[in-house]
Amino acid sequence: MARSKLNALVRSLTLAASVGAPCLAAAADLLPPPPPPPPPPPIEVGGGWYLRGDVGASVYTRPRYTEAYDYTGYADANRSFGNEIGGGGFAGVGVGYQFTPFLRGDVTGEYRYSTGLRGSEYYKGPEFDNGLGSYGVNKSTSNFDSAVVLANAYFDLGTWYGITPFIGGGVGYAFNHISGYSTNQQFTSPTYAYDYGNPIYDCKCGQPYYNYAPVYDNNGNPVYNTNSGSKFYKSKTSGSFAWALHAGLAYDVSDALKIEVAYRYLNLGKAETGAGFVPCCTEALRPIKVKDIEAHDVKIGLRYYLGGLVAAPLPPLMPEPIPGPLVRKY
Repeated sequence: MARSKLNALVRSLTLAASVGAPCLAAAADLLPPPPPPPPPPPIEVGGGWYLRGDVGASVYTRPRYTEAYDYTGYADANRSFGNEIGGGGFAGVGVGYQFTPFLRGDVTGEYRYSTGLRGSEYYKGPEFDNGLGSYGVNKSTSNFDSAVVLANAYFDLGTWYGITPFIGGGVGYAFNHISGYSTNQQFTSPTYAYDYGNPIYDCKCGQPYYNYAPVYDNNGNPVYNTNSGSKFYKSKTSGSFAWALHAGLAYDVSDALKIEVAYRYLNLGKAETGAGFVPCCTEALRPIKVKDIEAHDVKIGLRYYLGGLVAAPLPPLMPEPIPGPLVRKY
């Protein structure tokens, strides 16, 4: 009796499965097709690379001269110097890379336009009779220009309302050029002459002699005489280690274009002239050496990021299938 009931239950389940299978298949046919795969991401051309250009103005500090006026032979205590480089301008270009939102670096090259390089020396000479002294003045003029290559690193400190403050530093090499260097020397001393109006007789030989004494004008003031001469030096370009410190602000004109206003301290190292000469003389003079050439720069720059160009994704190899209409089956 129990076996017959079990067989009847199995036959009922089999019949239900055979009847329901076509319905399930039809329901599966009514499901919409799966969504298409997402398109490939756009390809950036250039990534974090950028181009830059800068222009600016410079104020130079007083450089230090060496071996410039050693020909006087007087102690440093009796000498004083006054040296300066006039203000100038510069322009440069460069290429860089934005490594992270806070770190970037670039390599720049710039030309610093010619400006005046002037030097002067005042020295006290020996004293003569009656306490009359002497003095000398040496003045030099020349032109200075330079080409500088720097590798720089910057730290962007965050962006607020499109403005990004930054600091940085750089190291590189400067090609410093001095041209047209000349020195004018003037030495002023009391004028001496023989006092023929007051002869002195030697009792032994009976011949008069005359004092060699300073000359005074009608007011009783000593008369001074000035002798002058010039020296000239050949032009020369010399290389020197250079380094810089940066601080400034950048403004986001767009996602790809930034404008900068910055201050920079730039140490250009040293420079020197070629050998010197005096007209009508064959002996060469030692070069003039200039050290501690420093500049305080204010500059405006533009940065353009090449990552703003985006390539379109490739079209699919096969067109997407068009889903059919939904059909209800009863």
